[in-house]
Amino acid sequence: MSAISSYARACAVSAGHAFPIATRRHVFLSERPLVLVPLAMAGEANAPLAAMIGSDVAHPTLLFVPQPRNRDMRFEFAASLAEVVLDYVRSRTQRSEVLGNDVVFLEAPQLLVPNRAGAAFVRLLGRSTRFRRTTGLYPVPQRVPTLGRWLTYLAERSEHPGSAAMLAMTEALSMHWASGQSALEDANLAAILGWIDPPDGVTGPEAAIAAEDPLVWPPAGPSTDPSFDNEVLAPAIRAYADSAPDSPRRMHALQTLERELRGQMEPTWRLMWRAVDVLRALPPGDTVEQRWTADRKDFSRYHNYLVMDGRPQARRDGAVVAARRLQTLEREQTLYDATRALDDPLVMANFRVTGEAFEGTVVSVERDRRVTGEKGRRITRPLIVVSTGDPMHLAVGAAVRSPARLGQEATIVEIRRLADSTLVTLELAGGMGRRAAPAPGTVPEEKDDITYTSAFPDAFRTPDLPPTELTPWTHGGPPQPYVPTEDDAREVWE
Repeated sequence: MSAISSYARACAVSAGHAFPIATRRHVFLSERPLVLVPLAMAGEANAPLAAMIGSDVAHPTLLFVPQPRNRDMRFEFAASLAEVVLDYVRSRTQRSEVLGNDVVFLEAPQLLVPNRAGAAFVRLLGRSTRFRRTTGLYPVPQRVPTLGRWLTYLAERSEHPGSAAMLAMTEALSMHWASGQSALEDANLAAILGWIDPPDGVTGPEAAIAAEDPLVWPPAGPSTDPSFDNEVLAPAIRAYADSAPDSPRRMHALQTLERELRGQMEPTWRLMWRAVDVLRALPPGDTVEQRWTADRKDFSRYHNYLVMDGRPQARRDGAVVAARRLQTLEREQTLYDATRALDDPLVMANFRVTGEAFEGTVVSVERDRRVTGEKGRRITRPLIVVSTGDPMHLAVGAAVRSPARLGQEATIVEIRRLADSTLVTLELAGGMGRRAAPAPGTVPEEKDDITYTSAFPDAFRTPDLPPTELTPWTHGGPPQPYVPTEDDAREVWE
């Protein structure tokens, strides 16, 4: 937890409501997201019990498994879920545009789940269904393994920093507000929304305490409340299992299950859309659309892959593929952190506290300074001196940039520490036009307030990795092309 977040939590406790830690929205929200509230059977590893899903707040679809321990019923549930998810995915492919050399869909699927446990449910459900066979032992409709591949894709894409392919709403809210409760308590969607958007006349702590009542706000899944399991769910499932097909008792058990499960899930369904509205009230950051474009490109790539090839994702990555993926995630994390800070002064404050950025006032400008470059030519290199009260941990020679002038590089050439401030001398390069004299407005003026940071989008450098076919023997040598096996198809539901 950063110093800014800790301070914001203290402010939230004092004020009685959540305290903002961002002034802009840093996640993309689709105009038509697909909301999923999953429930799993207690004591059974990821055995689906029910799901409320849809892209219209007024018309959710409820799916449930009368007997979660029955394998056939599990896959009937998966087949019904596939109809909803695949129809939604197809709706995202109706329009496209040309970006560079690629044809990219104008829209992409966005799956919203209540919390991190819901995202884990999606990943495990994808793993459990993407290898299913349409023939042989335990055959399933083709849409079941296709569902598994799309769920796996969304889960893997969500690991990329800044991606909005699948969002856990508790985490999206925590990114923008600090509550007066612990991070563990923030995983309760009703509780964190109580801090952020409490009802009229109710404080954040009071709303959060009310959210702990499972009769008013049942758990957001995938786990259910133990009392509900013992007193309602278990008797209804037992009544269904012990009754004859098409008998009145079985029909009554089905109706009971549907009614009770709907009652458990509808409060969370309403909370999900309320969270969407709360987030939409924030203006989007300048780089949010860029990250969504990256999601759209990746969705288009994977859609084309499924059309052309269709094989499920491998159970394990090869050495080079795994290293390349880790490298990509590290680079994207640096990019995400930097662009959020450049978009939002409250996020930049975290870098100022740690000394990776500083804000101050320009006290001196040597605008027309020219020096001899490496090739013997005279080049323009203005000097500015910034007075700052921020902690200064950057060293002489560090490269920094200002959010107001990202195309202009600056190098720290001197740091002078005074009793109550620090004077930082910077040499500027680039972003000043092609003439010898800098173009008007390209060099900061005296008395300008300005921020400089070492965290900027292209600050991260990665080493080159060998092609996959040149994987060294120390890492298993070149991997064989992945081909699904019978063992994959027999993967257990967990």
